[in-house]
Amino acid sequence: MKRPLITLVLVALTAALLVGCGGPSADLYVLQRSGSIPGAKLTMIVGDGGTVRCNGGKEFEISSAQLIDARAIVDDLNGDDKQPGPARKTVNLKPGKYAILRYNVRTEFGTVAFSDSSRGQPPVFFKLATLTRDLAKHVCGLPR
Repeated sequence: MKRPLITLVLVALTAALLVGCGGPSADLYVLQRSGSIPGAKLTMIVGDGGTVRCNGGKEFEISSAQLIDARAIVDDLNGDDKQPGPARKTVNLKPGKYAILRYNVRTEFGTVAFSDSSRGQPPVFFKLATLTRDLAKHVCGLPR
């Protein structure tokens, strides 16, 4: 009687492993960047499995350090129930007088919008802009 139970457990575990393997990872965030300079237009999808896709092109792997940075940025953007972050609050900062780049970012919990010259940016917005440039240039091979 124990043998059928063991077989059933093994079959269930195998099925669970097969379902969990090989599927696409969740997106950490989707970013759209626009601006007044050449190469400003960008759509970037950063995946929790350590990937990035720029402008609908090929998916590239990102480094562990870049993935850690992306996850920390998303954590800061989202915050939690007790201390909601900018995304949960749907922060939309107006561009400053000399705006060049504009960012719109969607996470699981909301969106943020800001420009490079927006007043009152939290530090996470600067980190996001820096990571965006790094991924676009050094991983996706874009000029900006």
